[in-house]
Amino acid sequence: MDTYSSLRHFADSWGLLAMFLLFLGIVIYVFRPGGKAVHRDSAQIPLRHGDDLAEDEIKDQTKHDANQTTKEGGNEQP
Repeated sequence: MDTYSSLRHFADSWGLLAMFLLFLGIVIYVFRPGGKAVHRDSAQIPLRHGDDLAEDEIKDQTKHDANQTTKEGGNEQP
């Protein structure tokens, strides 16, 4: 039996079982009774400090604009 046939036979039998057990383990881990709080907390990560980030971006943009004005000599009156 050549290598391809051996690996194909293994994947068709034991590989399928291994993938199913991995899938079953992941599903059990995700839907375990104590996991609800962890998943809810993880789901809120992108939404934390949203207003603070917007304010920081405005401050950074203001600093950037001030630096550009200073470099161009923008304080001069026409």
